[in-house]
Amino acid sequence: MSAVLSAKGLSKTFGAVVAAADVNLDVPTGQRVSLIGSNGAGKTTFVNMVTGYLKPDAGSITLEGREITGLAPRRITQLGVARSFQIPQLCAELSALDNMLVAAACGDGALSLWRPSHTADKIERAMGLLSRFGLSEHAGRRVAELPGGVRKLLDIAMALTGHPKLLLLDEPTSGVSVDEKFPMMDTIVGALSREAVTVLFVEHDMDIVTRYADRVVAFYSGRIIADDPPDQVLQDEQVQRYVTGTVR
Repeated sequence: MSAVLSAKGLSKTFGAVVAAADVNLDVPTGQRVSLIGSNGAGKTTFVNMVTGYLKPDAGSITLEGREITGLAPRRITQLGVARSFQIPQLCAELSALDNMLVAAACGDGALSLWRPSHTADKIERAMGLLSRFGLSEHAGRRVAELPGGVRKLLDIAMALTGHPKLLLLDEPTSGVSVDEKFPMMDTIVGALSREAVTVLFVEHDMDIVTRYADRVVAFYSGRIIADDPPDQVLQDEQVQRYVTGTVR
């Protein structure tokens, strides 16, 4: 299986703090990979390097064999990498549908006073995605009126408007109640299954990791300490000691 994302020898320091130390990771097309680790372990630094928000001090990142190391976030997005943040990045005064259309226009570089974003094909694509995420009834509502869980789903739906090859999710169920987290993830995974997209998601909830990840990559002190299927990683002694705190 070919790798949609390949990171080789990534290193990044902030003064005396080592945020990434010789990180190597290949992600095959179609996998759902969870990134785990305590705060400051290096997960977000890795994601920021992949998406262009940080430039590595050393190493390379390729997307389907194309070098993207150090490119601007907008360019990386145009090449097929999308990201959904822990706090949804939405225009509160616009409707859910308008947010979708703005995201689509930004993704393809077509946002302009002189080019319409509300074309029939774009509206059809946006409404199709809203439907998959169970958001059709909210299409005309202002984002400011929407519940937190709906906003999170909308933010992920927006990330898909540009047909990305790789989607990065930052704690998709953060702030969601225990009763809602599995139904929300079922909705997300169901919607993503109809897209040709590989998924990396940062997660602290091990129940979510175990249930939805094909593979788990554990970070500690800027390094990858485990990279295997969920059951194997969560039984790893280093992971239990430094990540889950369950070592006896």
